[in-house]
Amino acid sequence: CDKSKKKNSQVVGVPAMGNLIKVLGKDLENCPHFFLDFENAQPTEAETAVWNQVSAVLEEAHGILAELQSYNGAGQEIREAIQNPNDLQLQEKAWNAVCPLVAKLKRFYEFSLRLENALRSLLEALTSPPYAPMQHLEREQALAKQFAEILHFTLSFDELKMTNPAIQNDFSYYRRTISRNRLNNQQLEAENEVNNEMANRMSLFYAEATPMLKTLSNATTKFVSENKTLPIEDTTDCLSTMACVCRVMLETPEYRCRFTNTDTMLFCMRVMVGVIILYDHVHPVGAFAKTSKIDMKGCIKVLKEQPSNSVEGLLNALRYTTRHLNDDSTSKQIRALLQ
Repeated sequence: CDKSKKKNSQVVGVPAMGNLIKVLGKDLENCPHFFLDFENAQPTEAETAVWNQVSAVLEEAHGILAELQSYNGAGQEIREAIQNPNDLQLQEKAWNAVCPLVAKLKRFYEFSLRLENALRSLLEALTSPPYAPMQHLEREQALAKQFAEILHFTLSFDELKMTNPAIQNDFSYYRRTISRNRLNNQQLEAENEVNNEMANRMSLFYAEATPMLKTLSNATTKFVSENKTLPIEDTTDCLSTMACVCRVMLETPEYRCRFTNTDTMLFCMRVMVGVIILYDHVHPVGAFAKTSKIDMKGCIKVLKEQPSNSVEGLLNALRYTTRHLNDDSTSKQIRALLQ
């Protein structure tokens, strides 16, 4: 791409399913003049080691989402057992219904730990000297794409979890039953799979409204605090750059009209919201302050232009999982937009 022509460059698309249009030189203040090829980026030799490690984790992500989507819970069996405390057959039926579900919840929780490690590897790769974050994103597009895929998975998982109260109900029943049996000196077989320490950690995880996002936020904050020699801006600039690229793709009709399906739009929106939340948790003054490198008005406006059923979960994520929205430094206009 001829850098002297950046300001007048045209949209370039790669014909592929779910294509994310390459964003070329959108002449906007504070917006990077390069594109992220989320759709077709392939790892270079330098990226391969990290890419392979993260890829192994992402391969499981689709299965995890499918399992969560089909999670129906054991509500009826639990209700019957509670209403008939002396009916041992109903107690056993509820217990047998809950145990495989708790094993599934354990798998989801353990996956969050692997996702946390994958994110850490990507942050190390995308912020390490001697390159600036923007150079990293330009040079290591396959890793940037994986970072986007982690955020897409995270927000998808949390949207499903937030609308499924059965998860916490099932786990609460499981823990109550274990406690009751422990008082009666009974050791249940299922306890071997989910011991007390694991159950405590799972409880904290599922108590969060958006557990996967909380995991990523904590991991990003920890990454910044542990890497004292790395300027915090290296991490936050990486996030704000990705937010900007996604916003430009979404708000520009010439780019948007080339999306081949609605999944591409949703992918962009989820990634944009995910990086905003991470930025808000890691940056000292957050994403909503005037000094923020993210155009929050523009990002919220883009979301509000979409059908409400597809973005309500994302708007709620901005309302309830960010850290600085209610700070005095947040303008009334931005607060009003999220009302």
